[in-house]
This record gives sequence, structure tokens and C-alpha cells, in this order.
Amino acid sequence: MAVDEERTADPAAPPSAGARCVVRVSGEMDLDHAAEFRTALDTAISRAPDRADVVVDLRHSSFCDSSGLTVLLAARERAWAGGHAMRLAAPSHQLLRLLELTGSVELFSFVPAAAD
Repeated sequence: MAVDEERTADPAAPPSAGARCVVRVSGEMDLDHAAEFRTALDTAISRAPDRADVVVDLRHSSFCDSSGLTVLLAARERAWAGGHAMRLAAPSHQLLRLLELTGSVELFSFVPAAAD
């Protein structure tokens, strides 16, 4: 997992306008990877400029179990408390189904995959 900071292309815009911090997830979000996933999300949230989005790019993620979902939900709360919106980019069908089954799909907003 990697954390990338992206900012608006408009140099005249305020520093936080259009800014976002992106966490690119690859592989599985499961019990074996929960600590690494939590650390990556915590890093993104702490680095994000004021009011910037935290985007979790999931296009290369293959699976999410309850451990991964727990990490996502806790990070969403930390982001919100810090004034950030957390958005999921390109979630898999399996993750969308998990979010639906647990009633948590409405807690997230969704965006297209972040550019490389």
C-alpha cells in the first residue's frame, strides 16, 4: 500500500482546494493485512491538508473481509473528525456487496479510480 498526496492543478487556488491524499490498495484487505492497511490510512489522514479528501483507491484490491471493513470504518470516523471526507475509488463488486450487506454503503461516497 502506498500513500500519495495530490493537489489541485490550479496554482491560484488555496492550498487545500482540490487537494487530496490517496491511499492505493493492492491485494487483500483482510486480517493478515489489517495493521498495514490501518497504518497507511492513518498516514494519509494525518498528512491530508485541511478539508482535503482522503481517497482510498481500490482498483487493485482483490478482497475485503470484516477486518478490512473495520479498518475502513474506523478510518472514515478519524477522517471525518479531522475535517476530511473519505472517498472510495473503484471498489470491487465484492466490497460493494459487503458494504451493502452490513448497511454501511451509505457511509461512503464513491469516485472513479485516481490517476497514477
